[in-house]
Amino acid sequence: MMSSSALSRDFASSLVVFLVAIPLCLGIAVASGVPVAMGLISGIVGGLVVGLLAGSPLQVSGPAAGLAVIVFGFVEQYGIAMLGPVLIVAGLLQVLAGFLKIGWWFRAISPAVVHGMLAGIGILIILGQIHVLMGARPAAGGIENVTAMEQTFARVWGAGLTREAVALLVGLISLLAMIAWEKFRPKPLMLVPGALVGVAAGTILTVGMQLPIARVEVPSSLIESITLPTLDGFTRMVEPGIIVTTLVIAVIASAETLLSSAAVDRMHDGVRTRFNKELFAQGIGNGLCGLLGALPITGVIVRSSANIQAGARTRASAVLHGVWILGLVAFLPQLLAMVPLTALAAVLLVTGWRLISLHHVRHLFDHHGWAPVGIWTATVAMVVLQDLLVGVALGLALSILEILPYLRRKLAIDRLEEDETIHLDLVGVATCKDVPTLLNMLETLPEGRKIRIAGTRLHYLDHTSAETLREWLKRQKKSGRLVEIEHPPVGRHRRLKPIFEKLSEEVA
Repeated sequence: MMSSSALSRDFASSLVVFLVAIPLCLGIAVASGVPVAMGLISGIVGGLVVGLLAGSPLQVSGPAAGLAVIVFGFVEQYGIAMLGPVLIVAGLLQVLAGFLKIGWWFRAISPAVVHGMLAGIGILIILGQIHVLMGARPAAGGIENVTAMEQTFARVWGAGLTREAVALLVGLISLLAMIAWEKFRPKPLMLVPGALVGVAAGTILTVGMQLPIARVEVPSSLIESITLPTLDGFTRMVEPGIIVTTLVIAVIASAETLLSSAAVDRMHDGVRTRFNKELFAQGIGNGLCGLLGALPITGVIVRSSANIQAGARTRASAVLHGVWILGLVAFLPQLLAMVPLTALAAVLLVTGWRLISLHHVRHLFDHHGWAPVGIWTATVAMVVLQDLLVGVALGLALSILEILPYLRRKLAIDRLEEDETIHLDLVGVATCKDVPTLLNMLETLPEGRKIRIAGTRLHYLDHTSAETLREWLKRQKKSGRLVEIEHPPVGRHRRLKPIFEKLSEEVA
């Protein structure tokens, strides 16, 4: 039974998440080149369905900026009607992955590749939304958006005060309001999201001055916006381009969800994520989104962190935020119809910048040197210059190339329990392929026991395994568990000494 205290906290948290989610649901739909109703339906499904089934109780799911670029390009090439069948099949693949317990393997992907992919997507979002900020339509690719900049700017600086110039002014005011609020907001209003303030500023200005700029088009009924997939759509699923996009959406949605889940676990001391159950829940959610004609969903860190910061205790918060979205669309759609598209573009510009995460690049360099930074850079470049699949494939290839001399060697973990201390002796070589084994050992250790990790027989540790170990140590320190680190002897691989020094700092 939920306590009244937990229920009240979840209720309050759900309102905060709802206020964060609304601008993102609208903005991501615009960035995806689809009607905003599709983003709202996805937000409702992410709350009501995935919220109930999720393996990560405090994670919030909904339409994600990380998939907006993929959806935009797909819709431009194959049409909006094909998105439904693609999401149904992608959802089934996620459900299958959950049943086959593949969730662990997504965490074996190099952090340099994952964050490089997100950074590339962030750059593409920024390049596209600069056009929307000025009342123009974005192109499908990064290079195309760059070459179209001159034409878009020409419309803004035309004779007199053009409609595009007015849109730019409203967008910049929304952007400044959002940034200023997040930097200077008073403590009593800390939970009011900057995105809401930015959109509210742009909306009040547009409505108050009756400015002639494009606004959100909201259907009179949400039911009218539901478009069921057709048989013809499923017959086209054998086309190579559609097959590739289906696989890309399934993999990227799963990787982004599990990356977010791992981040959410670091933010609280409650129940840990059950990754395969989370994959199953996301698959059900994406399949339902495909059936209803909505956008793909993932677990999203922005809404999840807002949920935790607002004091959520159970999954009830995520579920309730879906109820509030449904209520708003059902009873106050005219309120959403006042929002200018340029204000949503401002929200997405900030979202895209946060995806780039230069802080993570500095972390990779400080802890692991140039190799992962090179992987990150190559991934970003190919995502922006070619496409997401090429970028991720190149990043994964470079990650494997980095550890190629060590792939044949395995990691063994010798475990010895002595009184109140558990000794873990890492033996051999630890690379990304050993991350599931390493995590399974670490996350099944009994609570309340001191842990001693010895690297005296370790010969190599790649940055993926090192980051996995570091994140686990951070959680243990936060929980108050005592952990000792024994360093490898002098003369082993040159990367081991600095890595173990950093690991020791995590538990000092």
